[in-house]
Amino acid sequence: MEKEELIEKLIKQGYLKSKEVIQAMRDVPREVFIPESQKKYAYYDTPLEIGYSQTISAPHMVAIMLEALKPEQDSKVLEIGTGTGYHAAVTAKIVKNGKIYSIERIPELAEKARENFKKLGIKNIEVIVGDGSLGLPEHAPYSHIYATCSAPSLNPRLIEQLDENGKLLLPVGRIYGELWLIEKKKGKIRKKNLGGCAFVPMIGKGGYNED
Repeated sequence: MEKEELIEKLIKQGYLKSKEVIQAMRDVPREVFIPESQKKYAYYDTPLEIGYSQTISAPHMVAIMLEALKPEQDSKVLEIGTGTGYHAAVTAKIVKNGKIYSIERIPELAEKARENFKKLGIKNIEVIVGDGSLGLPEHAPYSHIYATCSAPSLNPRLIEQLDENGKLLLPVGRIYGELWLIEKKKGKIRKKNLGGCAFVPMIGKGGYNED
């Protein structure tokens, strides 16, 4: 399947809606973020292995998350779980005048992501190696936070790192779980369950212990 065929399919299925997200997914070559052995599947709507027991998300899930978060051109974003960088790269195309902080616990994947961003000329993403399960308080507050791994619960420390009117998107569950959207508005917290999802587990002090 080719990129445009995939994008048209995601539009028809209702996953892709806004022109900003559609254009961002058009602009980012998914094959850059995939190991050589998997490149032929780059535009299949499925997660793919990227090594170290990690995966690159299915395109429809990237679309769901970006459409729910609605980042803007000047947003300040925290991503928990860089992987090889595909999700951050798509987000960066929307957040043209803002900044994305992406935290990854596996140094080899963090370095691969940096290489991929450099290859594509993406300069508004900073990759940090560390435990992102408790967020990244040194650069808080953020307008948007999202995780590409499943946490055991809605961690209040992540909610604290949102600015006023900020949004947090967090998969909750061991592997199969539910995608939760948390919004701060006028000092109040709203929570919405966006439905089932499947992600690798979040490892760290605010996630699961490594076993």
